[in-house]
Amino acid sequence: MNRRESIKAIGLTTVGTGILLESCTQEDSNKAGKATEPTSKKLPGVQDFEHVRNTRLSSEQFFTDHEMATITVLSDIIIPKDDFSESASAAGVPAFIEFMVKDIPDYKLPMRGGLKWLDVQCLKRYNKVFVDCDEKEQLNMVDEIAYPLKARPEMQQGVAFFNLMRSLTASGFFTSEIGVKDIGYVGNRPGPWDGVPEDVLSQYGFTGNE
Repeated sequence: MNRRESIKAIGLTTVGTGILLESCTQEDSNKAGKATEPTSKKLPGVQDFEHVRNTRLSSEQFFTDHEMATITVLSDIIIPKDDFSESASAAGVPAFIEFMVKDIPDYKLPMRGGLKWLDVQCLKRYNKVFVDCDEKEQLNMVDEIAYPLKARPEMQQGVAFFNLMRSLTASGFFTSEIGVKDIGYVGNRPGPWDGVPEDVLSQYGFTGNE
């Protein structure tokens, strides 16, 4: 099972309900893909005070450019581009995560601390920060924190960070237009009506002409 299928299988069941509910209001931010672009269009079902707050949060910036670059690489490792769909970054996941840490401030310290922890680990191993590592080095590092039951005790801080990063990535991707298409969800559509089936008509003594 590849990374995308793994996320599809476990992501939607392990992601917190609160994250998913919050993320559903950020469709326009996901499409924009820019963390600092204000949300000027009021979304359906959003009250005025919520729209004002969302616009204010969208105009602020929490993560540094380096942190956003790291988040982009991580999100694309979690959900990469494949033959069927686009990557997490193409779906606007980094911008989604930027918004969510401002919307839920309890995420700020775990995310910023986890990004710093990741860079420190890579500096110790490869003498360079995570985004400057090559793909093999990045995947080796991620593999050590992506599987909680297999992770070494000294990797637990990284495991906690990656769990949050994975949940936010899944929430952002699978509530974006690209992610919804990736799942195959088509929404409510009218079913075809070809009239009463012939066997039912026959059962009650009617013919097609009647």
